[in-house]
Order: sequence, then structure tokens, then C-alpha cells
Amino acid sequence: MITFEQVSVRYHDSATPALSGVDLTVPEGELCLLVGPSGSGKSTLLGTVSGLVPHFTGGVLHGRVTVGGRDTREHRPRELADLVGTVGQDPLAHFVTDTVEDELAYGMESLGLAPEVMRRRVEETLDLLGLAELRDRALTSLSGGQQQRVAIGSVLTVHPRVLVLDEPTSALDPGAAEEVLAVLQRLVHDLGTTVLLAEHRLERVVQYADQVLLLPAPGEPPVLGEPAEVMAHSPVHPPVVALGRAAGWSPLPLSVRDARRRAAPLRARLDGRTPTAAPAVTGDPVVTVDRLTVRRGPVPALRGVELALCPGEITALMGRNGAGKSTLLGSLVGLHQPTAGSVRVSGLTPHRARPKELIRRIGLVPQDPRDLLYGETVAAECAAADEDAGAEAGTCRGLVSRLLPGIDDALHPRDLSEGQRLTLALAVVLTSRPGVILLDEPTRGLDYAAKGRLIEILRALAADSHAILLATHDVELAAELAHRTVILADGEIVADGPTPEVVVSSPAFAPQVAKVLTPSPFLTVRQVTQALGDTP
Repeated sequence: MITFEQVSVRYHDSATPALSGVDLTVPEGELCLLVGPSGSGKSTLLGTVSGLVPHFTGGVLHGRVTVGGRDTREHRPRELADLVGTVGQDPLAHFVTDTVEDELAYGMESLGLAPEVMRRRVEETLDLLGLAELRDRALTSLSGGQQQRVAIGSVLTVHPRVLVLDEPTSALDPGAAEEVLAVLQRLVHDLGTTVLLAEHRLERVVQYADQVLLLPAPGEPPVLGEPAEVMAHSPVHPPVVALGRAAGWSPLPLSVRDARRRAAPLRARLDGRTPTAAPAVTGDPVVTVDRLTVRRGPVPALRGVELALCPGEITALMGRNGAGKSTLLGSLVGLHQPTAGSVRVSGLTPHRARPKELIRRIGLVPQDPRDLLYGETVAAECAAADEDAGAEAGTCRGLVSRLLPGIDDALHPRDLSEGQRLTLALAVVLTSRPGVILLDEPTRGLDYAAKGRLIEILRALAADSHAILLATHDVELAAELAHRTVILADGEIVADGPTPEVVVSSPAFAPQVAKVLTPSPFLTVRQVTQALGDTP
């Protein structure tokens, strides 16, 4: 269905190709998972299939990409729209209408299909994706999983034979991610749609893949093969694969169920061992939230929230999309005025405090770091951060160099990778040396290596007595990093306690290792390997 013939792509401002040596075929009617480290060319490869590369993103495309017999270099994206459907990370950026039904019809209207055909296909798609009850709903009122299903439906009504998705679950809670992946499976199994999917959170998707396409480091040829075979040597792999490698299992498991079937000997080796406990956090709270209620429109986004954050403590804030996590973070930095209750941060009331006073006490790294970055270059961004914080010149740049060496001063922030942008935004926040650091979905768009660097950075900050609160859907991050986990549901705290107790008691938020090894108290592969290393 999709054929790459000696494909390479080089952008005009780059000394090395973004993609090279791609010579393979993706079969029809299969789900092909695209994996690789950040910067390996995954988004570029997806763009060559949809025609966005080179028609819209620029660059020079060598070789030939054909989809259903059409050469994407000779056909612009609008000429491929009936064949290839493309869905990006952010469904709201994809929408062009206001309601579910209008969005499903828009693509067909653009192609000039007859009204009776459009009506029939809208109804078929509503049923296929479980959207019938939402047909008249405003798109902005939907949950993240519902929006992603509508985005997929809006390209399905055109009846494409190929669906290209770039990190479709990165912003979704575990339940919503399962909804989207179930839809993709139905498309592959029932309709024979070819799905090409790039995703960093492999623990969610690798068990559903028919084929895995690995883009290794630059200079190495791509590899297409069976998921277990590719995962055996892939530099990026989910925790369940890492656990299989540590235990010496062959073939490697791809799902929790596969791993549980062979985990009895490993549980026996770990019997009587426990992970090293995190040191107890002491000290008076630097943030106190007392019976906080925040109303955004007619519905309360937060209701009676009680929370305290202490120096040196890392707290994970979890919950489904729309639970109120971002609203709580925004309330802590004064973006939302309480309807009832109060927030105190180091003696200040955030929504009444002067910004220059507040940034020295609390800083927020938003879900999209670009919301915090407005300079034309990295150097300009750092200089502005120094000035805003009243810090000595070079303070922010020194933080950037310490957190992630090698970022060029002359680069525009939009030209940085997701991990580099996050690092720059974190350095901007840290320039004021706030005692409290808030991060909203910090691992969105990060590969496992970049996530590992972020974990080390945050651990060092906690050791330096910063209080850290991360709002995240990444259960593996919470298990690896957080001393404490708080779960929000419909604006209320429904769980608050030590991370091992909270995540293990919730099937939705339990990490893969905990699901495999239960009732053993291990949450991460690192804990398991440490325990195995101590075993005589």
C-alpha cells in the first residue's frame, strides 16, 4: 500500500538529512507503528506519505514515495485527500467547524460529494466510532478522547485507504487512549484500513501493531519487522519490554498479559525483597490550598480541593481529561480567581500578587512550552528571563547549558525539539529560583531518553528543596518519579497518598511493571533491576 524507494529528505537549513535510506513497503490493511528516538525523522516520514513533505514543509525529497500507486511528489495533499487521511497530535488544531456532525461532513463537502452520500457516510461514521450521542455537541465541549475520535472520523468519512497519525494518544488519559486505539483496531480489522502511527508512549500501542518501523539514529538504515523482533534491539521500548530484557525472556513480551504469563519465576526471585523507600519529606508546606472552588463558565472546574505541597516533595497530579488538573495549576499561579476557598503560596495570594513577586515563589511550565517562549532566539529568550527575574546576566543561559548542553544560542525556539523546548522553558522558570515548580504534561512529545533526562533534572531540583507538582497522564513517569500521587475526578480529589499505594490500587493508573508483578511491590524496571542486582 505504501512504498518507499530509496527515500531521503534534506531541509535547506540542515547539514544532515532528516531522513535517509528508506527502502521498504508497508502492507495493506495493517497497523504499522513508527518508532525511533527524537530527531530520527518520524514526522518527516509521515509527511512524505500525506504529501506535506515536500509540498508544504519544504526540503528536498529524493527517491519515490507511492501510496496506492500515486507518487506523493507529483500529487499535492489535496489530491491525496481521498486516499490518505492525516490526524495530528492536537485535534482542536485539526477542526474547522463548530459541531461534531458538521466536522464529519466538512471533508466530503470539500470534495463535492452528493448530499445523500454525505448523509449516509456521516451516519456510518457516527456508529463506527461511537459518536451518535455527540452529533450535535460543540467540539470544544468534548473530552480529549472524544475530540480525537471526531478528528479521526472527519477523515474517515472520505473513505481513505490509509490513515496517518502523529502521536494520537500523547495528550490523552489512559482511558481515552484506549478508546482511540480500539477505534484504530476496528478500522484495521473490519475495514482493512492501513494505519501508519507514530507514538512515543509505546507502552500504550506496541501490542496492537502488526509491523514496527524503526528509524534508528541518523546514518543507520530503517528496520521494518515483527514487533517482538524489532523491540529486541530498538533503542526505544516500553517498560514491559525492558522488564523482559532484564529477566532474559525470549521472545520478548509486548503486553502486560504476555509478561504475566511468564512472570512467576521472576516474582519468586523477588520474593521478600522490596524497593528502596523514598526518604520522608519534612518541613512546613509552601503551598496551601483550602477548600478551593473555581468556576469556569456554568460548571465548577474545581470543587472543595484541599492540597498542601512541601519542599523537596514531588507530587503527581493525575486524572482523566477534563478533571481539572490544568485549572488547579493555573489557580496556583493566579490565572484563575477562586470562587470559594483560598490559595496561599509562600505567604502570597496568587491572584492578588504582583507578577514580579510571584515568579520568585512559584513557576509554571505549561503543557505547550511555546506558550512561555516568545523570543526570536534562544539567547534572546534567556536574556529576557534574566531581566524579568532580576537575575544576573547569563543566569538562564547557564541553566540551559547545565540541563541540556549543546543548544545553539542562535536557534529560534520553534526550531528546537520538544525536549529542547521543554528544557528551555524550564530554565526560564528556574531563573527566578521559585520554591515551587509546576509542570503541565511535561512528557508530551518526549521520547524515553528525553524523559529520563527530565526525571534526573526534577530529582535534583527536589533534592535542592524545590516543591514540584506535575500534572500528567504518564503513569510510568509518576511511578518513576513521584513521592506522592493525587487523583482528581470531576474537580474533586478522590485519592491522595504515597505513589505506590495510590497507583497500584487503580487499574487505570498502575504502571506496567506493577500490573505484571502484582502482588510484589515493584513499580518500575529500575527497582526490579536493583533488586535483582542484590540477589545472591
